Order: sequence, then C-alpha cells, then structure tokens
Amino acid sequence: MKNFVAFVCYIFLQLSYISPVNAQPFWGKEKSTERSTNSVPGLEQSNVTWNNAGKDFHDAMPTGNGDIGVSMWIEKEGDLLFYISKTDAYDDNNRLLKIGLVRVKISPNPFVPGVSFVQQLHLKQSVITVQTGNGNNTFKLRLWVDANHPVIRLEIAGDKKFTSTVQLQNWRREKHTLEDLSFSDVYKDDFDGSKSGEITIQYPDSILAQQHNTITWYHHNKHSCWPFTLKLQGLEELTKTQTDPLLNNIFGAAINGNGLMQQNDTTLIAAHPVLTQSITVNVLTKTSTTPAVWLNALNKQKADIEKLTIEQCRSRHAQWWNQFWKRSYINIHTATDTGAVITRSYNLQRYLTACGGRGKGWIKFNGSIFTLPNEHDADFRRWGPANWFQNIRLAYWPAINAGDFDILSPFYTTYLKALPLAKKRTALYYGHKGAFFSETSYAWGTYSNGDYGFNREGITAGFVTNPYIRRHWSNGLELTAMMLQQYQLTNNKHFLIDTLLPIATAIIQFYDEHWKRGADGKILFDPSQSLETWQTAVNPMPEIAGLQNVLSQLLDFPQNILTSQQRIAWRKTMNDLPALPMKIIDGKAILLPAQTVTKSFNTENPELYAVFPFRIYGVQKPSLEIARNTFALRTNKESFCWYQDDAQAAYLGLASEAAKGVSKRMTDWNKAYAFPAMWGPGDDGLPDLDHGGVGQLALQAMLMQTDKNKILLFP
Repeated sequence: MKNFVAFVCYIFLQLSYISPVNAQPFWGKEKSTERSTNSVPGLEQSNVTWNNAGKDFHDAMPTGNGDIGVSMWIEKEGDLLFYISKTDAYDDNNRLLKIGLVRVKISPNPFVPGVSFVQQLHLKQSVITVQTGNGNNTFKLRLWVDANHPVIRLEIAGDKKFTSTVQLQNWRREKHTLEDLSFSDVYKDDFDGSKSGEITIQYPDSILAQQHNTITWYHHNKHSCWPFTLKLQGLEELTKTQTDPLLNNIFGAAINGNGLMQQNDTTLIAAHPVLTQSITVNVLTKTSTTPAVWLNALNKQKADIEKLTIEQCRSRHAQWWNQFWKRSYINIHTATDTGAVITRSYNLQRYLTACGGRGKGWIKFNGSIFTLPNEHDADFRRWGPANWFQNIRLAYWPAINAGDFDILSPFYTTYLKALPLAKKRTALYYGHKGAFFSETSYAWGTYSNGDYGFNREGITAGFVTNPYIRRHWSNGLELTAMMLQQYQLTNNKHFLIDTLLPIATAIIQFYDEHWKRGADGKILFDPSQSLETWQTAVNPMPEIAGLQNVLSQLLDFPQNILTSQQRIAWRKTMNDLPALPMKIIDGKAILLPAQTVTKSFNTENPELYAVFPFRIYGVQKPSLEIARNTFALRTNKESFCWYQDDAQAAYLGLASEAAKGVSKRMTDWNKAYAFPAMWGPGDDGLPDLDHGGVGQLALQAMLMQTDKNKILLFP
C-alpha cells in the first residue's frame, strides 16, 4: 500500500468567498478580515454575536480548552455568571459533575438598558468578548480558557473606575439522596424493573477557609461505585489487580484576582475601584490522592502559571487555535443565507468537540461538558454517565476527516485502557479469547449496571437483561474502521502498533471464536442481533459488513506490518464470513438488516451499515445501485439526532437527498437557547453532539471522500 500522508486533511475546501461580518475588536488588538493571508474563509462570519444581555442559562455561550469548559452569560441586572466543567470530574457515583458556578458582580452596572451592548464568540482566538457603551465611556471584558494551561481567565477594563465582587455559588453543600436519576446512573432501577438495593447519595463539596484572598473548593470521592459494579457483573476478582478509577479522586478549583480580597470563604471583593481587573480560575483533577496533596499541587499550578505573563499566554492560546482552524475548513456560499448558516453550524459543532475533546476521557455524547440545568440541577445528564458508542462515534468520525487527531486520542485511549478488562470478561463470560466492547459502557469498560440487570438469580454471568444491547457488539468493528481510516490519512506507525493493532486483533479474535460454523463452513452469527432494532437476528449486516470491511483493509497491509500468523488467521476469518444478507424485491437486489429477523424495536437502518460506517458500497464502488435501492426503500427516514441518513446519502452520491438532510439538520437547533449549536435534545442530551456530528460528516462526504489511495472530490 502506498504511503498516504495526511495531506488529504489539509486540503482547504472553499466553495465560494463570503464577505465577513463586522467584528468588534477587543481593546483594538484583534481586528482581522477574511482577506488576511492568515484568515480561514468562513470562520469570521461564523462568530456568534449578541446585542442584548441575557436572563439565565438559556443565554449561555460556551468556550473551553479541550478539557475545561465554561458556559457564560450576562444578566441584565449586571451580573456575569459561568458554569465551570471538566472532562474528568467524575464523582463517587461516576456522574460527570460541574466544577461549580461563579457569579461576578460589577458596580456600577455597565449592562443597563439603553446602552449599546455587543457580546461575541471569536472562533479564531476562542475568546468571548463583551463591549458596552461608546466613546470614552466604554466597558469591555474578555473570557477565555487557556488552550495550553488549566486556567480560566476573565479580563475586565473600563474607561471609568468600577468594583467587582466574585462569588462561588455551590449547590452541593449537604449530603443528600438523589431522587432524579437518569438511565445509566449506577444504581438506577434496571430496564426490566429489578432494583440495585442501593441508593444514590450526592456527597457535598469542601470549601476551604482562609486561603489568602482565594476561593478554593473541591469534591473528594471518599466512596466509589466501581467495586459494586464489578461484583454485580461477575468481575469481582479484578478489584484485586486493578486500581479503582474513582476512589480518592479530587477535582476542584481556586479563584483569585489582582486587587481582590477575601470577604468570606465564597466571596472576593475589590479592595478599591479600578480601571482594569484580571480574575483567574485554576482548575485541577488529581487521581488517588489526598486533599493536602491536591491543594499543594493546585498551589504549584497557580504559581507556575503566574510566572508567565498574560500576554504570553494569550498569544500562545491564539496560536493554538489558529493552527487548529487551519487544519481544514469548509466554506459555503448560497444565494440565500443558508450557506452561511450551514458553514457556521459546521464550525460551531467542530468548536464544541475541540472545546471538550482533549481531556483525559471521551466526549460525552449527551451534552459533552456543556450541559445546563434544563431538566434538574446542573449535574443532571439525560441518559446518565455511560456512553453509547453508536452515538458518540458520530462526533469523532468527522474529527478524523477534519484532521483533528488530537481529539481522537483520548477516545482511543479510553478503549485501549479498557482492553484488559474486555479480554478478561470475554474469557469469564464466554470461555474463549478475544475481546468485545459493550454498546453502553462506563469509561472503565463494563456495561452500565441498569442494562446488565441487578437481579441475577438464575441468570448466567454476562447475560444482559436489556435486549436492546444484549449482543450489540459491532462497535468494536466500527472502532477498528475508524482507526484504519485515521491510519490511512496519517501513516503513523506508532498509532498502528500501539493502538490500532492491539484492539483490532482482540476484536477479530472474539468474532472468530464466539460463534460456531454452520453446515456450509461459514460463521453462523446465531444468536445475534442487528443493532438495537432487530434484537433477535441471524447473520446481521453490521457484523458481516464490519468484518469484511476491516479485514480487507488489514490484509492489505504490507508483509512487514502483520505477522504470518495474523495474516493466516485473518484470511481464514475472512473466508469464513457468510455473504452480505440481501434479497430481490421487484427485480431489484436490496440489502437486509440480517439474514433473518423478528420484530423490530427501534428505528435504525442496519442494512445501510454496508454504506456507512463500513463502506463496502458507495461512489465508484461496485454494485452501487444495490445500495441506492436499499436507501430508497429504507424504513426509517430522519435527519436529526443519531439518524445517519444524511451521511449515507452523501456516501452514495445522492446529492439532493444529502443536501436536503444537511440543510434541515444544520439549521435545526433548540431555539429556546441563544447559542445556535444547542442541538436537540432529540433523543439525547443537550447539546446533542450526534446531531451536529452527522451534519458535519455528511457535509464532508459531499465535498470529498477518501478510499485507500484514492481521493474523490465532490462525489
């Protein structure tokens, strides 16, 4: 196979030049135009601009640095508020919590009615700016999360002196029982009605006293649901050899600012009126630690960052985001403003994944780190702490195509770290080698407890009581396909050897050994299922298409990549695969979700997995009409949430269908919220990254597709 370097991801796609909107410079230093040689077409007009203060969290504007997130809004009464979030802030119950809520009061109030107001998210620099007033009576602020350091910075300047008050507003002050649980919360009643016998307790945060003009607080996991989970799922032996991923983890933050003095443990006030104010929030998570060690580490982090000038940090922060946006771009022009709106939606979806995708863990499909208290308190998350692979993959596929491989790294690492557990439970549950990954999974690799089932009387270890995901394992094959796509674009041998091949080898071995061969010598996938929809199936499309797709790519590797044993074993598995399930309707061949199925229970089209994600059929591929016939006759036709019709239409070269779907999806956000990428909630949490991810992926596939050494432009 020819070396295929990542230049594909660095082709800049510009359909037409669009003039920029007027951007408000911040302190006159960041004015730029689309005509600048350093500009990215379409980015400037994707900035989000508001001309009025808000009222509550519905008017929040998000930003982040890949690990730490901020959702910020300004109230008309003059207060600035922002939630702080972090990708690894998992508590005792494995719930991803907010770090806290900060309120900044400014006096005199610069946001009074009748005074000009401009709030803007500048995507190029990843900074939120606000400017009020005019002439020599202006007031300006800048909020950003340093791309290179774990710190939030709020800079304020006025032509006239002002004072500020900073308050921590903490809602986790007392131990209490949580009544409002979501689907995959660890002790939530099972799908079949069985109960855990446990209660979910929200433990309070600790707010430290007398911290030298600093507000400091943290959450300490003194308990953990991990041992309960492993015991329930028949994996108790692993508690002796593996480290509890939750116990004694501490996450929290410290707020300080020049000229701010302590009023009490949760409030800082200005010592005297000033013309400029700088407020910093240092955020830190440490695993398996003590409060004293955490606090020492936080203080060292603060001291190290304070050695750097804010100008240095701001410049390097802007450099990081500038190179991020230059990796690739899409800019669309249409006679109406639809093209500009779709361009903005594409950029905002990519921005959200970049703001929450460089931490130590995966992006949560149900809101990432930008959930808001839209149903209960700010810690509530629809569908709970587990991830659904079939959902979150849709935020990561477009990151591959865009060249955002740093966002993919934590995602792959999560599964790589879970691989030893996956191998052990395969041996325990099924008595053979290899590994499988659950469709619903906690980050350490087990099923969500509610899906697994709490009442195990008379039920063998490994049998999942929720039929929607009982044998829903094709995610391992799709994960392999994602890694193969990335390897084709990067030719990164370290990634191949250290990540791709260990996972692929274990997944393929599972599929080779789990099912018996039928009378024809082919693998008989029975009992099996086809995604969540067909819960009883024989020879399902996703499994057969997935194995065919990844094995054909792996067997294309040169001799020095694979061992002879791997090549022999994988050829045998490939030869043992049954044919893709299909039948003839009105003289036309169409693909089927499986060779045989019973009643459907969901609204997926697994037959089209042979188009995407397992690209056996498509533009310039054999038998394209079979796949197009199948798409035309698909049962479920949708363009929102995790439905992938738009992307599949693009991979089939169906221009009008793809365009219609993308136009609908990328102009469809929740209008109850001011930020125009608060997708959903649809079937998931809000913002629903599945929704924006499919639109992003479909748009990419309309413009360019790659297949091994081939590049297809405007397919």
